[in-house]
Amino acid sequence: MLIEYINATKNDAKLLVDIYNAAFYSDFIKYGECPAYGRTISDMEKSIERFPKTIILCDKKPIGVISIQNKGNGNYYIGCLCVIPEYQSKGIGTQAFKHIQSVYSDWKKITLITPADKEENIKFYTQKCGFSIASKSMDGNVEVINFHIER
Repeated sequence: MLIEYINATKNDAKLLVDIYNAAFYSDFIKYGECPAYGRTISDMEKSIERFPKTIILCDKKPIGVISIQNKGNGNYYIGCLCVIPEYQSKGIGTQAFKHIQSVYSDWKKITLITPADKEENIKFYTQKCGFSIASKSMDGNVEVINFHIER
């Protein structure tokens, strides 16, 4: 299993929409809303400009996305780290997080949010990636956990 990463461009917007929709469909069904699901190609093109995205390839097939925002002073926010369902639980997300840490080598603090009832996500971020739970808050109708990791 060869994992590679390529920087997304606006030309990749439809592909990114398809990956996001596959990865976040279950969240949309569960919560009735999901900011990562159902984006338009135009919205994705604008998002690519504001928040760099990296496509995760497995054996040359696009299977996930990393979206990270540089907040300055070594602070980064992961807006998305997703892998389509059939490729989850294979260590790809863990490798992707290590990739983030190496590419953004000046990082001092990385933050992200995930729904509070998504036990698999909580376990992934705390046990596999070393994040700590900072707080809980509401995002629309969904309770979310705010995570951070510092060095």
